[in-house]
Amino acid sequence: MKKGQICEGIVERVAFPNKGIVHVEEGKTVVVKNVIPGQKISFSINKVRKGKGEGRLLEVLEKSPLEMRQAPCEHFGICGGCTFLSLGYDKQLELKEKQVKELLEPVCSPYYDINDGIFEGIKASPRQQAYRNKMEFSFGDMVKDGPLSLGMHKRGSFHDIVTVTGCKIVDEDYSKILSAVLSFFQEKQTPYYHKMRHEGYLRHLLVRKAVKTGEILVDLVTTTQITGAEEQELLQGFVACLQALQLDGSIVGILNTHNDSLADAVINEGTDILYGQDYFYEELLGLRFRISPFSFFQTNSLGAEVLYETAREYVADAGNGKTVYDLYSGTGTIAQILAPVAKKVIGVEIVEEAVEAAKENAELNGLHNCEFLAGDVLKVLDEIEEKPDFIVLDPPRDGIHPKALEKIIAYGVDRLVYISCKPTSLARDLEVLQARGYRAERICCVDMFPATANVETVVLLSKGAKGPVDLCLAWTEAERRQATYEQIKAYVLKI
Repeated sequence: MKKGQICEGIVERVAFPNKGIVHVEEGKTVVVKNVIPGQKISFSINKVRKGKGEGRLLEVLEKSPLEMRQAPCEHFGICGGCTFLSLGYDKQLELKEKQVKELLEPVCSPYYDINDGIFEGIKASPRQQAYRNKMEFSFGDMVKDGPLSLGMHKRGSFHDIVTVTGCKIVDEDYSKILSAVLSFFQEKQTPYYHKMRHEGYLRHLLVRKAVKTGEILVDLVTTTQITGAEEQELLQGFVACLQALQLDGSIVGILNTHNDSLADAVINEGTDILYGQDYFYEELLGLRFRISPFSFFQTNSLGAEVLYETAREYVADAGNGKTVYDLYSGTGTIAQILAPVAKKVIGVEIVEEAVEAAKENAELNGLHNCEFLAGDVLKVLDEIEEKPDFIVLDPPRDGIHPKALEKIIAYGVDRLVYISCKPTSLARDLEVLQARGYRAERICCVDMFPATANVETVVLLSKGAKGPVDLCLAWTEAERRQATYEQIKAYVLKI
């Protein structure tokens, strides 16, 4: 096996999130992304290290027996948005559940067996299609110097953009908005921002739509390379183009965000309201939330209800009449769900815009025992005088900063709930939590992202047993006399 070699093989399994494992000659393995278990594929070797290789998918030679005959989206395999859309939904759930178990079992096994009533499987998303409440579309072209495109990045490409008018993970309103905006700017011959030359105007189109209220927010992200009267005329036409659409939902705000940064990401360097307002409302579990363009909110509203109901069940009576920390609180969703049973909930979030939204949402829902603080969890924890009785963690994809995790552990709360959107980060943090005395009582996955490789996981952790352990309760006199150190250690860790 050497770099540049073209190989064929069968995908034996797929590790989280999308890493296919293929065996080649002499028992060596290659990791190839964006594949399905059971597919026969051809791939090129990009990297070889210590007998293990990384490959790039060239072609699917034979479909997996697990796949549907025809994927339900015309863009599947070209667009980089969905990985598992060609699998039936039951198969998607089985795959994700297996991936999470494979990650967590080795971490937990020195202490206990998660198959012993701890791992509770995976809960399905109420919707498998048209479930997203937010999309970030990019402007560009499909081929070099081709016509303007608006949509998602082509799989494996940093530059090419696929116009996804038939995307299945959003509803029809998104496709109507995308098509209308693309046609308008094509007609005006408006240049997109070229990432290599750093020239052009159009960057992204951010669309957010509430599932419960039907309210829509549209934000055109541009550079400042067109200004003055020319820009005003262009933006007025953009607004008129959207207002002419017949949609199931209703557009409550149209915005223009400027972004001159070199990063290929939606970065807010100033936002103007072109029409309406710069927020919309969504409802979860009987509560109402005001959401601004850049504040974090779960992208699957109905799935979020399943996720937060699970977290609330795990918290159970632990928060009754007590002080609860909601760390990485976003717009305060979890805090407000727990507030009715808690003495006080303190939320900490680094995005100031989200913190302001959380305060407004708490007021909107008549909840006066919530306090929201803006700042990095690592620093803010030193400033809070009131100590927690219970902690809820919902960190970003990279998990919890090691120093922040040590501060969280130092509070010594009896129980905490960890909500993770990336199980590899969860596994890493669990190693630390378990080494410091915490044990998982319950683990459950929630599929918030059908057709994609992502999954949420909720873990209820409690402090392990303390003090001496009486082996007489379980072992005979002869067993105790003959027990080795390793046997005793295994027994103590298990309980």
